[in-house]
Amino acid sequence: MAISHVGDNEFETEVIGAPIPVLVDFWAPWCGPCKSIAPVLEELAQEYDGRLKVVKINVDENPETPTRYGVRGIPNLMIFKEGGLAGQIVGAAPKNRLVSEIDKALG
Repeated sequence: MAISHVGDNEFETEVIGAPIPVLVDFWAPWCGPCKSIAPVLEELAQEYDGRLKVVKINVDENPETPTRYGVRGIPNLMIFKEGGLAGQIVGAAPKNRLVSEIDKALG
């Protein structure tokens, strides 16, 4: 499954109301570390296809959602499960750390 882009308006439907856990990447186009983890997120979207949805939200274009969840630094990855926050990784973490957080949330 490809990574989809969501905004403040779709967040409730696409993330909170999703039937499977969702990894949300809070990012911005000017953020270097955000760009560096993008290929890893693409891989994870493929590897967890059907078990995890991966979405990106541009913090510059959609200020409401990051504010609601206290996002101060990016990249900021949050895992939502059954409408609630199930995990969070701040910064450009290596793939193995992301996998361990995802597996913990899916478990």
